[in-house]
Amino acid sequence: MFAGLAKLYLGKEEETVAWMRRSIEANRSFPSSHFILAAALARLGRLPEARSEARAGLALNPAFTIARFRANASVYEPTAAGEWERFIDGLRKAGVPEE
Repeated sequence: MFAGLAKLYLGKEEETVAWMRRSIEANRSFPSSHFILAAALARLGRLPEARSEARAGLALNPAFTIARFRANASVYEPTAAGEWERFIDGLRKAGVPEE
């Protein structure tokens, strides 16, 4: 999962998709993997797939929102705020709720 997230931050969405599919295959019950995959797919313009993965993530974690992610991410790594924007942009395109 972390390798896929790193690839997303580097703008390597195709590689992100490959890593996240492996992550989901290993553990389908981890919502973060679905959200990262959704973001990468959305940034590639593959919106139907992205929305499906966003729904899968939300089924596992219905309280997940962009606002909550943003609030929690800044606590763990405040200096990486700019890199989170690539992920947030993809989440938004995939249909993850703002609030």
